[in-house]
Amino acid sequence: MEGSRREQDLKAAVKVSEESSLDWRGKPSNPQKHGGMRAAAFLLGLQGFEIMAIAAVGNNLITYVINEMHFSLSKAANIVTNFIGTLFILSLLGGFLSDSYLGCFWTTLIFGFIELSGLILLSVQAHLPELKPPPCDMIKDSAQCVEAKGLQALTFFVALYLVALGSGCVKPNMVAHGADQFNQADPKQSKKLSSYFNAIYFAFSLGELVALTLLVYVQTHSGMDIGFGVSAAAMAMGLIIIISGTLLYRNKPPQGSVLTPIAQVIVAATRNRKQVCTSDNTISDSFPNSQPTLRFRFLNKACIKKEEESEEESSKWRVCSVKQVEQVKTLISVVPILCCTIMFNTILAQLQTFSVQQGAAMNTRLIKSFHIPPASLQAIPYLILIFAVPLYDAAAPRSITPLRRLGAGLLLSTFSMVAAALVERRRRDSSNAAVLSIWWIAPQFVIFGVSEMLTAVGLVEFFYKQPLEGMRASLTAVTYCSYSFGFFLSSGLVSVVDGVTGWLSDNDLDKDRLDLFYWLLAVLSFLNFLNYLFWANWYSSGVIRVGGDGDIDIDSDSVV
Repeated sequence: MEGSRREQDLKAAVKVSEESSLDWRGKPSNPQKHGGMRAAAFLLGLQGFEIMAIAAVGNNLITYVINEMHFSLSKAANIVTNFIGTLFILSLLGGFLSDSYLGCFWTTLIFGFIELSGLILLSVQAHLPELKPPPCDMIKDSAQCVEAKGLQALTFFVALYLVALGSGCVKPNMVAHGADQFNQADPKQSKKLSSYFNAIYFAFSLGELVALTLLVYVQTHSGMDIGFGVSAAAMAMGLIIIISGTLLYRNKPPQGSVLTPIAQVIVAATRNRKQVCTSDNTISDSFPNSQPTLRFRFLNKACIKKEEESEEESSKWRVCSVKQVEQVKTLISVVPILCCTIMFNTILAQLQTFSVQQGAAMNTRLIKSFHIPPASLQAIPYLILIFAVPLYDAAAPRSITPLRRLGAGLLLSTFSMVAAALVERRRRDSSNAAVLSIWWIAPQFVIFGVSEMLTAVGLVEFFYKQPLEGMRASLTAVTYCSYSFGFFLSSGLVSVVDGVTGWLSDNDLDKDRLDLFYWLLAVLSFLNFLNYLFWANWYSSGVIRVGGDGDIDIDSDSVV
């Protein structure tokens, strides 16, 4: 009887989930026609082309900012990290607009065209001489170089931040929209969701690989204007692909402001702060067996309803359901996990700035007539990962939970900085650093690439699977904030370390002490890993799971 009832409940949940998803005409989606990996494949295509476009810009941007816009090394590093940090924090705007008003598809489409316009303007700015300072050699004669100002700087920054606005709002929505193609209430489709997240990273790695080889090569040998133009063409191709799948998508309609239910719980708990649970109180919930958990007990007062209160008086701003309160608790509980990934992304910032300059100071010759663009070294981990990700998806046991995957990735990032510090010290001690092969810095990219596969996918999967209905895009956007805070922290660290120690004050790496800066990051990364272990164990000691029927379960084994 119990098994039959659970099967009936499961079928009912699947049906409700399908009815809450709409096709392109606004009618309930049909699982035979809409959704699944067939529909998600179009989002994977957009993911590949979008990252191809943005990676070709971001990963070689520091070279363009120094050589053609004539900013100093420290200023250029901060311009790049601030751009990337802003891009990722704008993902919050994209998630909010999607969940509240537009839906994933329309948010992706609108801001995809904004990103495209920024890439086109960037290409125009790089092409027209009047929009750039006069040419000069920043390495040999930096004192004579004129830094970009006025209209030149304005055009550059407008183009750059149009790209940031568009890409920031597109990223969480294309991932969430792809995940929405799988009905989590259906066990078969739920299993495919983890494979989808791995496929997202495969598309990401493939796009990065093309960007860091072919597109960076075009930028280096044909000019940045042509390179930026190719990025614009890649983004245009991604938009064509997502439009092509319109008839196949399951679309989750917006639920109204995602901030309102959170605010309601906080206001109701504050209003009831002097109340205590007595026989005169009842827990407001449609399910009498549901009881609030003990974590963040102050919020439980939002569930208190006096018996003498009428239905009219018991508005959602005075009393909330247990399910609503537990969802807010879940949101608070995942914040420490997110914060533990900030240092990881601070390390990522170094690989996109100082490590590129590190490679430029070494021997970049591969064969007699071919030199590797330093920015292309970042392609090494992605070359490995396009083979490693499918193998991981096929061979890794499902017992490797998102939090375990996250922890392994955070630990590996420490060794990436250790490798970077050792190689930089060897480069400095070499009698002729220009003879030292650029391949010496490959290990730091390889180690971090594997670390990123574990951390990035683990974080997105962990957040998307939280029991917070109507907030999927916003939750995915929150994971991108980690990138933002990491890059902003990088800018702050560079400024503070440079001001206190002078390790990064020159434009000459032979005079700077980049190796000591890398060692500092290695120590901070390891301390961050220990901090993560504490918060992961705290989170797993009382995982809140809100069932489709509104019941609250505590499951300490579901994540860790």
